[in-house]
Amino acid sequence: MPTEKKIRIPLWIYPKTREMVEEMFPENNCKSASEFIENAINFYAGYLKQQGNVNYLAPIITDSVNGIVLGSERRLNRNLFKIAVELGKLSHMMAAVNDVDDETLKDLHAMCVNEVRRINGTIDFDDAVRFQNDT
Repeated sequence: MPTEKKIRIPLWIYPKTREMVEEMFPENNCKSASEFIENAINFYAGYLKQQGNVNYLAPIITDSVNGIVLGSERRLNRNLFKIAVELGKLSHMMAAVNDVDDETLKDLHAMCVNEVRRINGTIDFDDAVRFQNDT
């Protein structure tokens, strides 16, 4: 822009706006009120252009994030299904080889619920073996 020649235009502003420009242009390292007004126009034009970019990018970013979340959700669901199948197989094998009465099963359920709450869902087979050996 420095090689361009500036032009003079009529500018109609309210007296309070003029007072604000006169007060603020020295504080903002401008040499004149005209430079301050030009900087303000450039800033506002950049702001308006950026708003258009945000309006364009926001849906694209949202769609991308939704796609990532949906893919992760599907992978988690597949893994949970596989784990549920394996747990079902283990449960049926254990039930087939052990004669467990209803009271023992109820106590085992309560103990497991409390343990999972206490360990925040992180089940460790080694800890379970040690617990069973200590009992």
